[in-house]
Amino acid sequence: MTKKFGIIGNPIEHSLSPILHNYWFKKYKIDANYSIIKVEENELVGVIKKIKDKELSGINITLPYKQKIVSSLDIIVNDAEITSSVNTVYLGNDGTVIGENTDVYGLQAAYLKEVENIPNKKALIIGAGGVSPSVILSLNKSGVKSISITNRTKEKCIFLKKKFNNLEILSWADLEQNLKNFDIIVNATSLGLKNYQDFRFDFKNVKQDLIYIDTIYNPLETKTLKYLKEKDIKVFNGLEMFIYQGQKSFYLWNKINPEIDQKLVELLLSKLK
Repeated sequence: MTKKFGIIGNPIEHSLSPILHNYWFKKYKIDANYSIIKVEENELVGVIKKIKDKELSGINITLPYKQKIVSSLDIIVNDAEITSSVNTVYLGNDGTVIGENTDVYGLQAAYLKEVENIPNKKALIIGAGGVSPSVILSLNKSGVKSISITNRTKEKCIFLKKKFNNLEILSWADLEQNLKNFDIIVNATSLGLKNYQDFRFDFKNVKQDLIYIDTIYNPLETKTLKYLKEKDIKVFNGLEMFIYQGQKSFYLWNKINPEIDQKLVELLLSKLK
């Protein structure tokens, strides 16, 4: 019987997860299919029941459900337990529905392993939403000591500071003038996402040796990323992080560590042109 997997979120149309996982299912000759599952918040419990009843073999979760899904699960483990943010769900051998977080691994594997002298870097996270706890934890695990966060609604930053007490909170109103103080900046907002609004200012005041990471991969280049790239700033879009988090999800479901080959990367890039 064909196993069914999928991704839930809103908006969800932009997701490349079906392309990624169906490529690997075909490559490893696994009888499975991965699709986009459109659900409203009040339908989350029903989706988890489908996993319990083995109608679904596993799901990924994206915005805005990464935290909202937690109360519907039997248990959250590892990085999900620390962040209270879940992006991968599967059924345990004992019938419990387990929530895990592969975003932390995705960010570390894609970008942070590249950064030299990382303990001395000052990092800024823009946004305090679904992926932000994962960004904080991956920076912590990589050895970054100084981490600041800013968000349009300060309450979300205060909530995260209770979880990660090493966080410094930067006022949203002071963001533009303080960009110059940071060595690593991570955009963890939806600003720049395809068909969504972008930042209302240019990132003029940044260090020349800045590392800018955008968790968005659709479009491949947001307005801000393009602007910084033209200034010869080192920039990363969210595609590699997306691929690595998917690789770990695939392993959790299938106990196969899938290869990230050039054909796959080219296939994903072709869908983003």
